[in-house]
Amino acid sequence: MKNIFQWILFVFSVVVSAQKHETTDHSQEKTCLYLIGDSTMANKPDPTNNPERGWGQMLPELLGESVHVHNHAVNGRSSRSFIAEGRWQKVLDSLKPKDYIFIQFGHNDQKRQDSSRYTNPYTQYRYNLERFVKEARSKEAFPILFSSITRRNFNENGVLIDTHGAYPLVTRMVAKDLKVPFIDLQLLTEQMEISYGVEGSKKLHLHFAPGENPHRPNGIVDNTHLSVIGATLVAQLALDELEKQHIKF
Repeated sequence: MKNIFQWILFVFSVVVSAQKHETTDHSQEKTCLYLIGDSTMANKPDPTNNPERGWGQMLPELLGESVHVHNHAVNGRSSRSFIAEGRWQKVLDSLKPKDYIFIQFGHNDQKRQDSSRYTNPYTQYRYNLERFVKEARSKEAFPILFSSITRRNFNENGVLIDTHGAYPLVTRMVAKDLKVPFIDLQLLTEQMEISYGVEGSKKLHLHFAPGENPHRPNGIVDNTHLSVIGATLVAQLALDELEKQHIKF
């Protein structure tokens, strides 16, 4: 009888140990998602009071606890300055097999007045995107290319006018040539802006009169960066398109 009792205790301890091990392994299997890009994607400080958000900042809430989001996007960075400042190397050193990485540049690559950020879309910009993709793949990670979100730039006739020139096209070309998943956020956000209309689309961005928002006491008219509503919608557009392409985390 004593031997039977000891055997039962032994089996129970083995089962408990296995369950603990399974739980630990499960937590280690969480998907890691890295983001590199500019201010439209970046985390913004003081989210309690700050009306501005990057669309990457909204991903943790939308994806849930099964995905670890590491947002390395930074305000004002181009593909060139992101590399020059060592930010890409830091991300690359952190990448592990089966990690995902979202890549979105272009807004600041077009800054012709800034030699530290500007890139020719057909040469240096393309080369930088190819570098991100190839080096991420060398770590057995999965890169995904995104075109820049559109700016709210309606003309006097209510027509939304592009401001990004060749950069989204080159991103698409790199994705095609290197067989990388491509999310056309420019198209998706153009459709979103147009659907909200000239006036309604202001809520997607930062439009405050003086005194209207304590975080922007002098007021602001910013048609590039996103409000909480705008950032959430853009993040959801990105995730919906990924699902259409059968990319699941």
